[in-house]
Amino acid sequence: MSKATRFLRDNGLTIALVGVFLLCLGGMVWAGWISENQDLLAHDRPTLSLLAYFLSSSFQSALFENWESEFLQMSAYVIMTAFLFQRGSAESKDPDGNNPEDEDPAKKRHDQKTPWPVRAGGLWSFIYSYSLGLALLALFLASFILHWLGSAASANEEAGMHGLPQQTLLHYLADAQLWFESFQNWQSEFLSTAVLVVLSIMLRHRGSPESKPVADPHSKTGH
Repeated sequence: MSKATRFLRDNGLTIALVGVFLLCLGGMVWAGWISENQDLLAHDRPTLSLLAYFLSSSFQSALFENWESEFLQMSAYVIMTAFLFQRGSAESKDPDGNNPEDEDPAKKRHDQKTPWPVRAGGLWSFIYSYSLGLALLALFLASFILHWLGSAASANEEAGMHGLPQQTLLHYLADAQLWFESFQNWQSEFLSTAVLVVLSIMLRHRGSPESKPVADPHSKTGH
């Protein structure tokens, strides 16, 4: 097997996901640009170039509004599954079983194959033990801030066109529009996650690590 073939095999999931993401992002920019310019023409205003639209506050707000909800879902899921259970679900630890993810990393501190923070011990090991959830939570917070900034700028542009007063960033943080934009995405993310957790109790998808083996009983929890 060549190095290129091995690389594609070993990283196929990431490559495919990033590829689909870029296609969808391109579709979002293209469709949003056309829609925005149609709206501008209807109001006898000059249209935007594709780059100008991509950099506009309205597009940035919409983009990070969606990223925010996705990173919230993933961070909450990683953190909640560390201590909450759903018996029979492929997405849960077994409440009665010996779960390897709960193992004390200090037991393998002297194993040279373990990540260096584990070997370092102390604070480094503690932080690394929760680094996935913390990283996703940080991405959520960053996306929320960028959504907030973009949404505030877009709202102020809209207000300026109608001769209405501008809002400061702090004042806009209490605006119902910002929270409507956030909650409309948050609720769907938590619903879809809950549906996956419950459906994986009785349904299967052969070959997927997100599913229990097809012949496993419904009562089995975890993969």
